[in-house]
Amino acid sequence: MDEILEYNPSVEIENAPASKAGKRSVAFYTLGCKLNFSETSTIARKFNEAGYAINDFEEGADVYVINTCSVTDHADKKTKRVVKEGLKRNPLANVIVIGCYAQLKPEEIVSIPGVNLVLGASEKFKVLDYVNELHNGCEPAIFNSHIKEAITFNAAYSAGDRTRSFLKIQDGCNYFCSFCTIPLARGRSRSTTVADVVKSATEIAATGVKEIVLTGVNIGDFENESGETFFDVAKALDSIEGIERFRISSIEPNLLSDDIIRFVAGSKKFVPHFHIPLQSGSNKILALMRRRYQKELYAERVHLIKELMPDACIGVDVIVGFPSETEEDFMETYDFIHSLPISYLHVFAYSERPDTTALRIKGRVLNSIRTQRNTMLTTLSHKKKRAFYETQIGNEFKIIWEIGNHDGWMHGFSENYVKTKAPFVDGSVNTISVLTLSEIDEDGVVIGL
Repeated sequence: MDEILEYNPSVEIENAPASKAGKRSVAFYTLGCKLNFSETSTIARKFNEAGYAINDFEEGADVYVINTCSVTDHADKKTKRVVKEGLKRNPLANVIVIGCYAQLKPEEIVSIPGVNLVLGASEKFKVLDYVNELHNGCEPAIFNSHIKEAITFNAAYSAGDRTRSFLKIQDGCNYFCSFCTIPLARGRSRSTTVADVVKSATEIAATGVKEIVLTGVNIGDFENESGETFFDVAKALDSIEGIERFRISSIEPNLLSDDIIRFVAGSKKFVPHFHIPLQSGSNKILALMRRRYQKELYAERVHLIKELMPDACIGVDVIVGFPSETEEDFMETYDFIHSLPISYLHVFAYSERPDTTALRIKGRVLNSIRTQRNTMLTTLSHKKKRAFYETQIGNEFKIIWEIGNHDGWMHGFSENYVKTKAPFVDGSVNTISVLTLSEIDEDGVVIGL
């Protein structure tokens, strides 16, 4: 699963009608991962097609749609804060909450003052069927089918970002890791077809977007009734005209096959950037987490990538403070990561989640120790990223500029995910420059010349 993000506060819709008297307006707020963002954007387009004005969240609106995450308690608390902020801007607005939190804890959400409607995983894409029934003073309602009924794949991709789009190709998960609620929030793994992925990618290309990030809950588990796999998706997308880059958002190490790695190494469009969840460098802890690999396989994948693509960027997810994780277990993780040629970490302190089997594992780790271990790995991440950037100095890359004038600089990313800046040039956003990386500034950004 992708890292936790927060998209704030709106989804831009090209040619959306301006908010004005007589036209209902809607605003969106997305908590969570790239997958959530792709779904919010798709739902926003449905509202736009239905004639709604799409407002920035901070402008206020007649209807708020809040797409939620529930991977951590922090995300749950943010949902309550966002509802409160929206009602400050328009106390009479109708508030609709969708997403993982809505599926897992609908009764908790409906008790939040101002929430009118809670839609579960099977209902969220039908939000327009429900919204017209809402009115001021109506009783809060929950439409939340059992997660076993979430069997339909709903296509989605993000719009509004001129340089990058998140394209959903898979949903749900069959893995049931002991710490994770995602299968309970999104259901079993399901995928679209390769033809439909190509169709969506072609639509995205027509908007001028130069980079597509493939996203899902467990995209390596892409498989449909025709037997098509993620490898088939990748091969089909490699010939799409108009897209400069395809990036794989996150893929499990046991599903990142040698064939996929070798394909990316020879591809002109799939970039040398992999995000591969590890979670622990201790085989004991991996077994308790119910992960489907051991650290030796993980190391094999990393070393093959670096053998074939020496400049590849490799990101790693890791969880610290999992139940029964001893100091020796943690140091085994620390030393394992330290030994690998990886580029950065996303570090999470273990968070107890209801209805997960990890709650039954003895040996709770104190929060203070979780924080300490998080700090140690975060520091290691900074060192790894700096070391990776230093190996790239003197190399030439294509930079897609994502951010325009910021204190006289424009910012973008190389193919291998090196954050780069150069002196601002008007009209640079969504253009490509071929630059040589020259030095790392005091903020850790590489200057391109």
